[in-house]
Amino acid sequence: MINLVPRYFFNLVLLILLQVLLLNNIQFSGYVNPYLYVLFIITLPFGTPKWLLLILGFATGFIIDIFMNTPGLHAAATVFMSFLRPFILSSFSPRDGYEVGTRPVPSDYGFGWFFKYSIIMVATHHLFYFFVEAFDSSLFIATLTKSLLSTAVSVLFIFIAMLFARKDSKTI
Repeated sequence: MINLVPRYFFNLVLLILLQVLLLNNIQFSGYVNPYLYVLFIITLPFGTPKWLLLILGFATGFIIDIFMNTPGLHAAATVFMSFLRPFILSSFSPRDGYEVGTRPVPSDYGFGWFFKYSIIMVATHHLFYFFVEAFDSSLFIATLTKSLLSTAVSVLFIFIAMLFARKDSKTI
């Protein structure tokens, strides 16, 4: 487990740099905001303790908040996603549980499993983020549309990132 710490630290730095330097500068008519940094929480090992998930979720979101000048929005959404992660994983777990030494990535459990898992994780993050950002019930349809479109584009970017990741590689 300790040998995974440098790998995940590198993943965190890489995903934050991609988010801040590249994806935050992409404008899709104001309705689509791809957030690739959530991939860090999505791909953490199955055995990650819940308290560590919450701390890593907060730290990741807080770093993004600093760069995007969104006081606490990303931190709150990422902590919410980290909180729900064990419940989502348990709903998708195989009958015998997850195998020791595997991670929630397509190379271990297939693209179908990863697609369902990642879409639910990203959707929970985006729905929470955009509804807290809007905080107005009169904007419900617009916020829901923005959340769903951003979820679709974020999942597309996540799958592109996962295509570049090999099982034995040090990234993602």
